[in-house]
Parts: sequence; structure tokens; C-alpha cells
Amino acid sequence: MTDVYILQNQDKLFLSKQRTWLDGRDPASLYRSPNKDEAVNEMFEASSKDYRQRVSLVACPLNERRNPVIDPDILPPPQPKKRGEDSLELELTAVEAPATVNEADTVAGEAREAEATVTDAIDNSASAEPFGQSQS
Repeated sequence: MTDVYILQNQDKLFLSKQRTWLDGRDPASLYRSPNKDEAVNEMFEASSKDYRQRVSLVACPLNERRNPVIDPDILPPPQPKKRGEDSLELELTAVEAPATVNEADTVAGEAREAEATVTDAIDNSASAEPFGQSQS
């Protein structure tokens, strides 16, 4: 088996092929290079994009599937899964449009009534006495 170089930052996350930082639990998605100079160039680019990153090279052997074998001691704690990946969160559904003209008229009428109620409340508050002033 040959060694490859992968990149790890100060948070123990690994650079992926999509140039994002992952926890390394899926080694097939990690950036890797068989050449140290290519890995050093990628390390320079990653730290140039974000000057706060402290990136280091990690040499790893390859398994039979040609994926890097990462020492469990250098793995970070698992990251939470993103929404959509085996998530039980409910999806938001779109509000259904009225099916008939009568339903549309009803909705429009309700909206006009609500607008009239708000307008009346504003008019009534404008004609009321100012706060703290009473006629004595």
C-alpha cells in the first residue's frame, strides 16, 4: 500500500474534494494527493482563502478501496448531519391556492374585512385624546 497526503486544520477537520471541512468519517470524500508538493500547494491555497486556518499535512496509508486510512486518534468528534441527510425534520409545505372562484372571493373578502378593521382601529386611535392628557 502507498501513502497519500490529506489536509487537516486546527479543529481536526479534514479538507474535502469540494473544499469544505469535514470530520473525516467518510474518507472517500476527502481531498488526497499522492504527491507531497501538490498537497503543500493545496494547503497554501486553503490557508490563503481563510488566514485563520492552520492547516497541516497528514500522511495516511490507503486501504483496499484506495481510500485513506485515518488514525482514530486524530479524528474530531462527529459533526451533526445537515438537514436532508437522514433527518426527521418536517418539510415546510406551500400554502394551497383556492380551488374555485368562490373560494378565492371568500379569501379576498376576508382580507378586505381585516384591512377595514385595522383602518378603523387606526382612525379611532388618532381621534382619541393624547396619552397623559385629560380634560379636567
